[in-house]
Amino acid sequence: MRIYLTALNPTDAVLEGFLPAAESLGLSATVLTDRPAEWPADAPVTRCAVRDAGAVVAAAASNRPVALLSNSDHLQEATAIAARKLGLPGKDPDAARLCKDKAAARRAIATAGLDLVRTVTVDPGTAPEVSAGMFPAVVKPREGVASEDAYLVADRPELVARVAEIRSRRPDAALVVEEYLAGELRTFETLGDGTDLASLGGWRTALGPPPTFTEESLAWSPPTEPASTELRACLDALGVGLGACHTEYVVAADGRVRLIEVNYRLIGDRMDLILAELLGVPLFEHVIRLHLGEPVAALGLPTTVDRYAQVEYVCADRSGRLTAAPGPLDTGHGEVRLGCRPLRAVGRFAEHTGTNRDYLAVLHAIGPDRDSVRASLAAFRADLTWTIVE
Repeated sequence: MRIYLTALNPTDAVLEGFLPAAESLGLSATVLTDRPAEWPADAPVTRCAVRDAGAVVAAAASNRPVALLSNSDHLQEATAIAARKLGLPGKDPDAARLCKDKAAARRAIATAGLDLVRTVTVDPGTAPEVSAGMFPAVVKPREGVASEDAYLVADRPELVARVAEIRSRRPDAALVVEEYLAGELRTFETLGDGTDLASLGGWRTALGPPPTFTEESLAWSPPTEPASTELRACLDALGVGLGACHTEYVVAADGRVRLIEVNYRLIGDRMDLILAELLGVPLFEHVIRLHLGEPVAALGLPTTVDRYAQVEYVCADRSGRLTAAPGPLDTGHGEVRLGCRPLRAVGRFAEHTGTNRDYLAVLHAIGPDRDSVRASLAAFRADLTWTIVE
């Protein structure tokens, strides 16, 4: 039996997660991508215009696949449409579109009476029309990912300057300006079968200094039951059902849940692999099984987690060439498991962006309690060095 995965760049989630998971399930997997030259030579890739649902159908139909899925933000809608045309379990294409379009998602949530966030869309070539009462605000691409070109702005002159800056890189991108939602940033991770939705837990996220929104560390912190209930209502309003979903939100000073955005896929930047290790479950196999039509109740997901985890990203603080860095490491300190995975190759030159694209490596620690995990991770990081030459 064959499954197809649509993807753009070769990601750890596909190479270390989904492809081994498919093999464990006794399935043959093929990656459809429009960038086959960027993938490892031994990866099972086939060239396909993956943003075109018709092209995906044409590439997959002759082999009678049993599942079609994607973990890419950019490909969820096209993949969902293709799965429907092939008669396979798939996400609702409208839900996939809503989650990608930040302005449309805000409207759907507001229409459901759940959370009203003042939002203005700025079309290409137009000036931002934002009232003074909206500031401070956040400006970002309407369909952006990974905190790229997302900025906190204090007033209209700063907004105009940031819009011009973003347009110098993305002249054809529509932007959104939203009121800034203050509060502790958190995540909500879920798996669903189209009817039932199961919570995997969540993380508390620490950000770097404004005006950008670089995620610098995450600590295990599942949502409270009231927060989980509010978040599930938001996901229902967007039509989220089948497969994995990564939701970002803040808890305001008054205790309200304020939705930041919904990414209809697994959490990224190797957090999916770390989450699987923390939970002790074959997470990628679970996602595939859901796309085979299995119910979430059959996965045997844990109801509680008796361990703690902390993740830290090593970020470049300037532009330059990475000349020295640790390789992959797995070690332990007492009952704490520690890991380091490079995210930028030695020898590569990169501009400093103030986003997740500045990551050099991800470090993680999993252990029995918060204090031992934090102490072990701090000692582990202190022994590692990264060198950037400008």
